[in-house]
Parts: sequence; structure tokens; C-alpha cells
Amino acid sequence: MIVEVCANSLESALNAQLAGAHRIELCSELTLGGITPSYGLIKKVLEQLSIPVHVLIRPRSGDFSYSNEEFQIMLEDIAICGSLGIDGIVSGILKPDLQVDWDRTKTLKEASGSCSFTFHRAFDLVANPVETFFELQEMGTDTLLTSGQAKTAMEGMPLLKKLKEKSNRCTIMPGAGIRDHNAVYFKNEGFKAIHLSATKKVLNSTFLPRIPMNAAGGIAENEVLITDTDILKKVIESVN
Repeated sequence: MIVEVCANSLESALNAQLAGAHRIELCSELTLGGITPSYGLIKKVLEQLSIPVHVLIRPRSGDFSYSNEEFQIMLEDIAICGSLGIDGIVSGILKPDLQVDWDRTKTLKEASGSCSFTFHRAFDLVANPVETFFELQEMGTDTLLTSGQAKTAMEGMPLLKKLKEKSNRCTIMPGAGIRDHNAVYFKNEGFKAIHLSATKKVLNSTFLPRIPMNAAGGIAENEVLITDTDILKKVIESVN
């Protein structure tokens, strides 16, 4: 089973490799659902990791419907990733009515060239998941990252299993709420890949800033989320 780790920093990426992850999805801002990481981070991760690196192409947080300017940014980011030699692209676009924007998503796929293409959890918002999956598979999507349209992949298991049964080439990769206590369940159900961040909060400085910079509701401003090697090793041991 492939264990893909959503890594939000160089430290998280290195920890994922050290723990035995098979590949990473590199992003920034996990608390926002992930956005495209910086050029510098992508370059540094590629220099220091030997496992495959997939990069999230999402220009901002919020919904998955993008302006023409944002779409051009996504294409430019894919071109930069290609020039750096990344292994995979993780992306997707929805229309305002929450249907897949097929024309622009196909353009993203074509721009990815020989890179593996993963359609991300925008899928969990579409109204007709089975029909949408058939079209994504026909489009040539290599992997579908989904929680089964539920808050956690465990809760979304009925849809996840249905999608897996209908897959003939696209890997269904469950993600959301996967930890060491439930990872083996997905292997036993026949899934070939799982996705998780395996993070913990780490105190990064002694004092909270006097003036807040973050929006309310996120992690404390003197904390960072880092992939934890002990948590991840337990997950990998459980599925091996």
C-alpha cells in the first residue's frame, strides 16, 4: 500500500521520508486545506528527498472555482513544477454550480505532461460522484483523492468502496482522518493508497505575539504543524 503524506514544509517532508512514506504531496497552509507551495520550498524538497514528490496546484484557499487570472497562475505553477522535475500534479477546478470544469481541468492535465495527475478533494463537493468519477477516469486521471464525500474517510467508506469497485485504472486514494488506529482498515478493504498528514502541533517560540496576525480559529501563532515521524511510523507499520 502506498502511504502518501501531505507535507507542509521541508521539515515535514524530511520527516515523512524518514518514517518510510512512499511519496509526499507538497503544499502550504494545511489549516486552509492546502495551497500551492513556494518555488523555493519545491526546489529544496526535490534536492533533499529521494521519494516521489507531488505538488498541490491550488492558488488560494476557499472554493475551487477560479477566475481566468487564477487559472493562468495555476498553469504557470505547473510549468515551473515541470521545469523542476516533480513527479506529480495535484489539482482540479469546479464551476460555481459545483460541477467539474472539464475544459479547464483537462487543460491542467495536459499541461502536466508526463507527470502523474491527481484530482483532489474538490471531488467531495460534486453532486454526482459516480458519474464524475467515470469522466475523470476517462480523462486519464491517475489518482482520485477523496474522503468519500464525508468529513472523514471512515465515514465515507460506502462511496469509497463503490468508487473502487468501478475503477479500472484510476487509483482511489482515501484521505481525511486517517491515523494509526484505522489505516489498516483501508488496506483490508483493498485500497492501494492512503493519504494523511500525520501532523502534531509543535511550539515554535516561547511567547504568543502581542499583535495577532492569524485569523481567529486557527492554530496558535507560536505553533506550527509538523509531520510526526512516530505517528507516521505507526501508520506504515500497521499497513505493512
